[in-house]
Amino acid sequence: MSGWHLFLVVLGAVVVERLVELVVSERHARRALARGGLEGESRGAYAAMVATHAGLLAAAPTEVLLAGHPFRPALAAAMTAVVAATMALRWWAIAALGERWNTRVIAVPGDPAVIAGPYRYLRHPNYVAVTLEVAALPLVHGAWLTALAGSVASALLLARRIPREEALLARTSAYRERLGKRPRFLPGGR
Repeated sequence: MSGWHLFLVVLGAVVVERLVELVVSERHARRALARGGLEGESRGAYAAMVATHAGLLAAAPTEVLLAGHPFRPALAAAMTAVVAATMALRWWAIAALGERWNTRVIAVPGDPAVIAGPYRYLRHPNYVAVTLEVAALPLVHGAWLTALAGSVASALLLARRIPREEALLARTSAYRERLGKRPRFLPGGR
């Protein structure tokens, strides 16, 4: 299998995984809203996040084709391992949150903040996974411009999203008491 085909397989696996996430997310969001869940993010902000992630999936192979980036097996192996690790971390976070997890910012008043799974160590393990994946996925085939642009766009979106999510969780649960002292992204950090 050529490097290009391997890259397409990795991209395809991520696309399938994301589609599964969207199905799970939609089911969880419907249930949360039916239980009185409150949404803490505008539809426009959510659409921007979806567009950024879809754009990343389209831009990475486009950059490789247009720029003619060579396939570097060592880089591909390392970045594929990072992508696999991000998926494992994301699904660990999803499993810990159960029906509370979805891709939108929704919280049901009275639901206690989750402190199991990776939330024992971090406030936002899912965003750690997303951040690493956005950087690593394009680099499987050396699409460094896409990795850079996607990382900047994702950071800007998360800089707005995380405070809104934390404010909503603080209003609807004992979020600050249960998770406030945990680092947001890196163990030992703030």
